[in-house]
Amino acid sequence: MSGKRKTAGTTTKAAPSSLTLGRRHDDGRREQARAIETRRAIMDAALNEFAERGFDGASMRRIGERAGLEYTLITYHFRNKDTLWHAVAEDAFAQIEAKWNEAIPPDSEMPAAERVREEFRTFLRFTIEHTAFHHFMLRENQGDSPRLAWLVENVLLRTRERLLPQIRAAQAKGAILKADPDLLYYMLIGMTTVLSSLKGEMSASIGFSLDDSKAVNQYWKLIEKAVFL
Repeated sequence: MSGKRKTAGTTTKAAPSSLTLGRRHDDGRREQARAIETRRAIMDAALNEFAERGFDGASMRRIGERAGLEYTLITYHFRNKDTLWHAVAEDAFAQIEAKWNEAIPPDSEMPAAERVREEFRTFLRFTIEHTAFHHFMLRENQGDSPRLAWLVENVLLRTRERLLPQIRAAQAKGAILKADPDLLYYMLIGMTTVLSSLKGEMSASIGFSLDDSKAVNQYWKLIEKAVFL
């Protein structure tokens, strides 16, 4: 009998061939890759939806339309809108942190002022590449958001704990503006997000474009002159 062996009156199936196992492995890898691509599409669409409409105004159905996916597929990956919102927030800051770690390896001996410079320059680039991010954050600063406390505790404190010691160390070396380090931290956030948050107004009033790398670089040079000594 093809594909079976008889032993002592019993019939057992032959072990899968290496070719069959290889096909199953490839199918599994393709399915995993599709799942990752689907989650990425959902979170990118959700970031834009939350940024434009806020949490309360956002719709899971519209997020599906933005991502070009069936509504039921979103709820398969993310149980509800609250779960999706938290995933979007964590994902955005994970991307920022990954870019920081790429720009400044853990074993780097880069001086504190250069670290601050590189991290905020990287953050500026991130906000240009993800213009919805700052609007996503601003939404949670409007009114009495029940999600802001979670953001502070689970994401923002970790970011501040990374950057504030570097700001203080750079100030001690006289390489960065002397000021309250907490206020300086938020001033730098404001400076590096204004291009994405006011891109429409800046385009209409002075013809500024985020696609103009020369203009973006000129803006960064202004930040350097204002903050770094």
